[in-house]
Amino acid sequence: MLTLTQIREQAAPVLAGLQKKHFAGAEAALAEAVALDDRRKAAQLELDTLNARANALAKEIGGLMKAGQKDQAEAAKAESSALKTQAKDLEETLRTTEQALQQLLYTLPNVPHPSVPPGRTPDDNEVVEQVGTLPELFNGAEPHWDIIKRLDLIDFELGTKITGAGFPVYKGKGARLQRALINFFLDQAQAAGYHEILPPIVVNEASGYGTGQLPDKEGQMYQIPVDGLYLIPTAEVPITNLYRDHLAKREDLPYKNAGYTPCFRREAGSWGAHVRGLNRLHQFDKVEIVQVQLPENSYPALEQMCAHVAGLLQQLELPYRRLRLCGGDMSFASALTYDFEVFSAAQKRWLEVSSVSNFETFQANRLKLRTKTEDGKTQLLHTLNGSALALPRIVAALLENNQQPNGHIHLPKALWPYTGFEKI
Repeated sequence: MLTLTQIREQAAPVLAGLQKKHFAGAEAALAEAVALDDRRKAAQLELDTLNARANALAKEIGGLMKAGQKDQAEAAKAESSALKTQAKDLEETLRTTEQALQQLLYTLPNVPHPSVPPGRTPDDNEVVEQVGTLPELFNGAEPHWDIIKRLDLIDFELGTKITGAGFPVYKGKGARLQRALINFFLDQAQAAGYHEILPPIVVNEASGYGTGQLPDKEGQMYQIPVDGLYLIPTAEVPITNLYRDHLAKREDLPYKNAGYTPCFRREAGSWGAHVRGLNRLHQFDKVEIVQVQLPENSYPALEQMCAHVAGLLQQLELPYRRLRLCGGDMSFASALTYDFEVFSAAQKRWLEVSSVSNFETFQANRLKLRTKTEDGKTQLLHTLNGSALALPRIVAALLENNQQPNGHIHLPKALWPYTGFEKI
């Protein structure tokens, strides 16, 4: 959530940033935020003045009564009573104004970093680097959905029978490959200094607001209305919310956590050939890495997180590219996001497998995640997260890129100790 200090003191860059994200009505929304804040301050000042006068009258009434000045005491009591009525009205004005301001601030996206390129669609994203040689497959090579069916690794029809489309059943070596990838990613995260967390996979509304899924992505989340809970779209939500209403000691920073969870996304409106097979699911597995950093360290940390993701892809022997997302393709809460995509040889296209983002103070302001500066002032921290990695499209690329003319799938050496087999 943007701070009022940002909106007031950095009005021009904030407006330009919201426009880069193509936020409709940015200028009017910022003006309304300032107006509501002015109204809130005025109401608070008037209320403080009334309360000070009421406190003075309370002392005055006692003195008048002791002095036998009953008429003056009664007049002071009448004034005190009138002040209480005014104060009650002001408290209600203050409450509704604060509520309106808070709800407005919740609707404003984060301001993008200056390095974010302009643009509206994924076509406008900037390719930062591309690593690896694109594989050339033999004639008759199969897309992963055919490989999966032939080798009986994943059953989409059974998943549809049990739950619905987009909830696959993993079987045999398909299930073992999932488990192997999860353990590989978690071990790599631990080696990189991340503390493993196994969080709940349902969260309350406060957690959704804390990381910015609410109110922006409410339509994409599975809800449990009777309990006011949501199935998580990513482990970022519960792991980052570990630090909601938290005052960090500077000497304890950074916080570095990693966690595996299933993830749930409604993906409303998704259809077409590009979502076939493992390309787009409602339930999928992912290992997430999350950091809480001092502001001056967050962008070096972002590069470290990107290097970690790149290292995973290199060990999996998958060609990849890193993209800096344009303003129109970024998430609501992000200040800077890099996407990693692997090349799918059979589909002949790039598949997103990771997003690594710096949210700067946006989530921390919602979470009330702070520290104290050396001179004792309160300072918001920076939060970051990244997929390391999401499994479905990794599996799709591994199956497609490593298929052999005899129908076997050769797995990268890094996975052999985890799978217990070298090929499928």
